Amino acid sequence: MFEVRNLTKIYDDGTVAVKNVSFSIPDGEFLVVIGLSGSGKSTLLRCINRLIDPTEGEILWDGVDLAQIEGEDLRVVRRKIGMVFQHFNLVKRSSVLTNVLAGRLGYTSSWQSLFGRFSEDDRQLAFAALDRLGILDQADKRADELSGGQQQRVGVARALMQEPRMILADEPVASLDPVLAHSIMEHLERLNQEDGITIICSLHYLDLVQRYASSVIGLREGEIVYRGAKAEIRGMTDKQFREIYGADAERVGDLTGDLNSDDQ
Repeated sequence: MFEVRNLTKIYDDGTVAVKNVSFSIPDGEFLVVIGLSGSGKSTLLRCINRLIDPTEGEILWDGVDLAQIEGEDLRVVRRKIGMVFQHFNLVKRSSVLTNVLAGRLGYTSSWQSLFGRFSEDDRQLAFAALDRLGILDQADKRADELSGGQQQRVGVARALMQEPRMILADEPVASLDPVLAHSIMEHLERLNQEDGITIICSLHYLDLVQRYASSVIGLREGEIVYRGAKAEIRGMTDKQFREIYGADAERVGDLTGDLNSDDQ
């Protein structure tokens, strides 16, 4: 079980990005977080894996408060939390294989990681991850030679190298066209269903939300204003929609559309 209790993040400039957020999900859930730009989606995900430190609150995973642990304890927990980024976060001049192997850094010693030395087992694990994502034939290419969709598959393969129990995907398809977006979401769905990996994913394409989410929370100005299961997101009322996206927001079609860009 994963649980967030009364999580608040206030930045140094006084911006309250996340305010008193609480939710819980069972292992193996596919949770999607929706909301406008600046609603706190990215901040929430970065607090969960401690890329940034929360100001207040608890982040409980198997009874351990991730908000309180430091040092080696935090490093061990982070091994099991993969991260997929909106802009891929690849080392462009390095090979695809090297980028994927970076997912094993939490398992290697400091001197090995410094010189990029990985075991043969790690290399075979990387080849298997690339094969699973359908890009094994790209292993020796530079990352910047790949298309955007291929680069994001490299990002997913890198997260898979951590042998994660959870993957946090921060707007993973925001820079991709709809066809490629579905391809990436299908890979995440497969990891969720076949491997039982918990997925917490922020999205702004609402057609993807209703296709892939098993549960949804909606953020507005850092607070949760909507909770729903897959069936409920399909039946979202205009009132609920405007609670998330504002009184002037208009629905396009059947919950489809691109309603925000980069998040806080």
